[in-house]
Amino acid sequence: MSFRRAALCVGAGLGVLVLASLFVVVSFTSALTLPTRISFQIVTGSTAGTYFPIGQLIAGLVSHPPGVDRCESAPVCGPTGLIISARTSDGAIANVLAVNQGGADSGFAQTDVISQAIAGDGAFRKFGKQSNIRIIADLFPEDIHLVVARKSKIASVADLKGKRVSIGAESSGTSVTARAILAAFGVSERRLKLRHDSADVDAQLLQQGRLDAFFFVGGRPVAMIDDLIARGVARVVPIGGPGRDQLLKADPDLSADTIPQGTYRGTLAIETVSVQALWIVNANEPNDLIYGITKSLFNPTNRAALDEEGGSAAAIRIGNATRDLPAPLHPGAERYFREINRLQRPFIRSGRS
Repeated sequence: MSFRRAALCVGAGLGVLVLASLFVVVSFTSALTLPTRISFQIVTGSTAGTYFPIGQLIAGLVSHPPGVDRCESAPVCGPTGLIISARTSDGAIANVLAVNQGGADSGFAQTDVISQAIAGDGAFRKFGKQSNIRIIADLFPEDIHLVVARKSKIASVADLKGKRVSIGAESSGTSVTARAILAAFGVSERRLKLRHDSADVDAQLLQQGRLDAFFFVGGRPVAMIDDLIARGVARVVPIGGPGRDQLLKADPDLSADTIPQGTYRGTLAIETVSVQALWIVNANEPNDLIYGITKSLFNPTNRAALDEEGGSAAAIRIGNATRDLPAPLHPGAERYFREINRLQRPFIRSGRS
């Protein structure tokens, strides 16, 4: 090999080494300067319900992508690089199963559904105890709405016998609560022309005259129900009297409630029952991550955004976040609530009371 050719080979080799070195330096520098992207998911419900818009709101408040001024100027967001996304789902039962199995990081579900999941009974009898469910916080109350065709003669739960009634999709929390209501009022499911449709399908069928009534669990006011009432399609029937008394004795996760006059256009106060909507998470999520998410959600600076949204968002309050929980807090969330002296009651239930 000539000297010139050897020199060219050596030069080329040195060039490769220099480029490789530059690549290593750039990669190392990038690793130091660019935050790690942390993807985190909330499974919610249908777009017609309360869970999905609340999930979107929380995602916007807590996410911490690079370059967002509100996150950089004050500690109001979650851990750096956190990107939260809200995803629609088939409902609370589906959410619990997905979170417990690790198919979703977190999700929303109501208290009576979570109690059944922890105990492995009711809707979860065939699945067994869901032992990986932990709680970030109690978020807001949800009213049980019995929505009926405006021209129907249905005035109470007892009047549903023989009628075309939807109790929600099988994987929804509505189906769990609706079944408890029917049992307490002595209405056998066999006496109904029963359907298991999602809320948006229920609304369509009611408008078309193909459904007499449907149950829906959601934070008031529910936009879909307000629209049906405003257009003269539907009205909301009270859930009260001795049947409600029996229901509350049988299910400690339900509370007596009243939908205030005017909540839905032109309506008087409506007796009903309510459950609490909780943010659940898989037990194996990192403690520091859940601590940061919880701290951000309840940061006083974010209070104005929740209040401005109104409805269920305005009901998200630190004072209710740890009250009468049906499952253990996640250690990261518990750490935050202990720091600010807001841990009202430790988890003590081993199943349904």
